[in-house]
Amino acid sequence: MISKPLIEAIVAQYAQPLEGRHGLAHWARVLENGRLLADRTDADTTVVELFAVFHDACRQNESFDPDHGARGAELARRFHNEGLLDLNDKQLALLTHACEAHTDGLITGALTVRVCWDSDRLDLGRAGIRPAQGLLCTGAARDSEIMQWAGERSLTGHRPDLLATEWGIVLKDEKSA
Repeated sequence: MISKPLIEAIVAQYAQPLEGRHGLAHWARVLENGRLLADRTDADTTVVELFAVFHDACRQNESFDPDHGARGAELARRFHNEGLLDLNDKQLALLTHACEAHTDGLITGALTVRVCWDSDRLDLGRAGIRPAQGLLCTGAARDSEIMQWAGERSLTGHRPDLLATEWGIVLKDEKSA
């Protein structure tokens, strides 16, 4: 589970709207997608969970931002060096690679990295994109029930309960923002 001090540190440096397309609800859906996929594979759940909050944490805008994954990876390295992330070297390498390459369209690599990418790709509906089965990296993500479940949540802008229960965050209603 992601610690409250860690999520607070990530949010404190986040430059985009917390309610935005790449904001906290997206991170929480990616986290829940990743937990589901990790349960069905041998992926490292710790890395998968951390990917959810680092992969888009350093976006400079809500549109084209090709270096945001590398910046997210660098933030993870910095927080690791500061003691906010308790990871071994292998886990840190998997996390930073997953962040750096998450927009490259790759489908091969270490299982944990592929689960990270799938957890994000399953949330593409928020941008009007239906993930293609052939661009998902794992059999678990290609399962039609998982694709439907994640797709519906993405399309509707579902806000997972973990925002409040695990992270202590309540987002403003976009209609009143």
